[in-house]
Amino acid sequence: MAQYKIAVIVGSLRRDSFNRKLATAIAELAPPNFSFHQVEIGDLPLYNQDDDGDQAPSVKRLKADIAGSQGLLFVTAEYNRSIPGVLKNAIDHASRPYGQNAWAGKPAGVIGASIGSIGTALSQQHLRNVLAYLDVPTMAQPEVFIQVKDGLFDDAGHIGEGSRAFLQAWMDRFVDWIVRHNG
Repeated sequence: MAQYKIAVIVGSLRRDSFNRKLATAIAELAPPNFSFHQVEIGDLPLYNQDDDGDQAPSVKRLKADIAGSQGLLFVTAEYNRSIPGVLKNAIDHASRPYGQNAWAGKPAGVIGASIGSIGTALSQQHLRNVLAYLDVPTMAQPEVFIQVKDGLFDDAGHIGEGSRAFLQAWMDRFVDWIVRHNG
């Protein structure tokens, strides 16, 4: 059975981030031949095109993590109706310098959670626009706009019973998406 390594990019740095919890919990719904690795983005310098010729070690590590993966999972918060700055910064770094886009061709899924009633719908839409430009084939359906409420996670941090079937169906589609694009 083929093994698939998924680079997980969490668009939140908060220690107790709902999206980091979601990234960890949803990975448990994948089959055993899928491994998920949360990529560090909090230590990246602010993107500056002047540094393209001599990228920081953290940027090189980010690009290597992406290159070594068979797929991407973006789990994003929503800040001011858009993607968090830290996520955009990581996207910019890994897409540069021009012609050396680490994201290109990597199949992806996009999910997110927020306490707001529309979850992360607008953030995800903005992210999908950016990923389309960067040649990242992104799974379109089903969409996952989670409003964080009691019961989303159980006491052990796993997906709660009320959301398990929906998120398992999403993971099953994501697995198919990754396999299809790596065939």
